[in-house]
Amino acid sequence: MLAHESRSGVPYLVLCVAGTDSAGCSGLAADLRTVAALGGHGQLAVTAVTAQDTLGVNAVSPVSPRMVRAQIAAALGDAGTGAVKIGMLATAPIVRAVAAALARPGRARIVLDPVLRSSTGRTLLDAAGQNALVELLLPLADLITPNIPEAEALLGHRIRGVAGMKAAARDLRDRGARAVLVKGGHRRGEAVDVYADADETMLLSASRIRCVDTRGSGCVLSTACACFLARGFSLPEAVRRAKAFVTAAIGCSYRLGRGPGPVNPTGAGLAGPWGETV
Repeated sequence: MLAHESRSGVPYLVLCVAGTDSAGCSGLAADLRTVAALGGHGQLAVTAVTAQDTLGVNAVSPVSPRMVRAQIAAALGDAGTGAVKIGMLATAPIVRAVAAALARPGRARIVLDPVLRSSTGRTLLDAAGQNALVELLLPLADLITPNIPEAEALLGHRIRGVAGMKAAARDLRDRGARAVLVKGGHRRGEAVDVYADADETMLLSASRIRCVDTRGSGCVLSTACACFLARGFSLPEAVRRAKAFVTAAIGCSYRLGRGPGPVNPTGAGLAGPWGETV
């Protein structure tokens, strides 16, 4: 079910299924800021509550799978949504609950950001959860957006160079996802991402910004993809626009606390021409 597009003044809707970040840098905080910056209305389903600061994740408390499913059902059953962004899922039972809730999402597009570890190394989805994600959520996803370590964990082998990223994108597509964006931010040198769907494989490159304040960049990118899909753009065009948006958000990042600060989708939204229609 889509949002009520015929009602004047109602923005497009994006349902963000993810965990909280008490520092306000990543997770649902970054998701909702991104949707707002791109002119939409963000709905949410909380999967886990985390206690974290800019130095790392100190504690994680998963929400009950039944409650996660109920939140998604409430959002979809009332206003509907144009796209769903899935982030941190925490446990295998939550993965199964999300998959069950989205088994019949109507025409809503689904973007899956496989959050497996925090930027400081804490495990955020265990092996059982990863297996459930591959088995149950990849076949539902219009787009999956792993970074290189996440793609390696899902596939069970190392990824070397751009050729390896292309092969990984194809392998993840073979496992069910309609399209894949393998993010190359962990590589040295130019930041190159690889996008692949059934029709094309393309490289997305951007000059690397020398900046340590990149908390939430993966959340912002995947949510921006969901926003552009909800607005009716094709998968390749949504990914291109989202890449440009997150690059602008990194350029607007700021320092917060004692560790790396967040990227700034609000600043990117003010700086860029993101309001064009399809």
